[in-house]
Amino acid sequence: MRWRGRSVGAVVGAAVLSLSAGCGLGGGSDTELIVYSGQHEDLVTAMLSGFAKETGINVTLRNGSDFELGNQLVQEGSASPADVFLTENSPAMTLVSDAGLFAPLGPDTTGQVPAPYVSAEKDWIGFAARSTVLAYNPARQPASGLPASIMDLADPAWKGQVGIAAAGADFQAIVSAVVELEGEQAAAAWLKGLKDNAKIYRSNVAVMAAVNAGEVRTGVMYHYYWYKDRAESGDNSKNVELHFFGKQDPGAFVSTSGAGVLRSSKHAEDAQKLVAYLTGRPGQDALVASAALEYPVGTGVAPNPALKPLSELDPPAVDIAALNGPRVVALMQQAGLL
Repeated sequence: MRWRGRSVGAVVGAAVLSLSAGCGLGGGSDTELIVYSGQHEDLVTAMLSGFAKETGINVTLRNGSDFELGNQLVQEGSASPADVFLTENSPAMTLVSDAGLFAPLGPDTTGQVPAPYVSAEKDWIGFAARSTVLAYNPARQPASGLPASIMDLADPAWKGQVGIAAAGADFQAIVSAVVELEGEQAAAAWLKGLKDNAKIYRSNVAVMAAVNAGEVRTGVMYHYYWYKDRAESGDNSKNVELHFFGKQDPGAFVSTSGAGVLRSSKHAEDAQKLVAYLTGRPGQDALVASAALEYPVGTGVAPNPALKPLSELDPPAVDIAALNGPRVVALMQQAGLL
């Protein structure tokens, strides 16, 4: 695979670089933690810069997609140089966990977030969340005619009027939730309907831009793309509004970004400190203060006030460790979406 790795000290700032110039998220320690990260680099950098400053531990990010990195970890096994694995969505965490590659997390760490954000094996933990939404163009799609459920998008009435980023980890996580909640047979029928109805785009941003331009009336994506665009130029969202399905519908699925310590880490104690920092108050406050506009999951940590409160989303109950990425890919391939 081709790494998108880089030293990110320059992004964090001169105060960190002065501790250990050129050492990634630099500190004064001799330890260098290698983090394989599928999460957005700007968010991870915002969250980990405080960790590097506080502990003096150097952190170097190697960035890629969730499954690219997850499969790499499985191939590397105990020989992996990685200390910590971070993802955008949870299915790739399950892939690595099922291979027995994660070390257990301590109770002080797992106790920092509500139980639904901790894997059943307590070997990885959520540190951020994002809500599934239906983006729509009110000029083309009145709110009164929006579907009651994400499952309704398989109805022929939506032919050519819904956008999805089928190849992305985000959409595949949403499909994982549909499989978990509705079963494989219903999910396969839904995917077949989407194959007939949906227009495929390369990314969530492209889906939103298509809705904004009126190419499609609706699009499935995560909430923060809209909020970030509105907070910046609004170029891709000025004609777009968001529909939150709620009512524990599969379309109200809240996806979890995961963090785990590799069992093979040569710096296990410091790696555990990093995951504890991400899920603790300092890391969660950094998430809220960032421009990422994702949801914090730490107990007692309120999200950015611009966001719809997490407590009002009414998502379905989904075991974050039960979402099966490889099975979903197979189902999507069978449906002709991949």
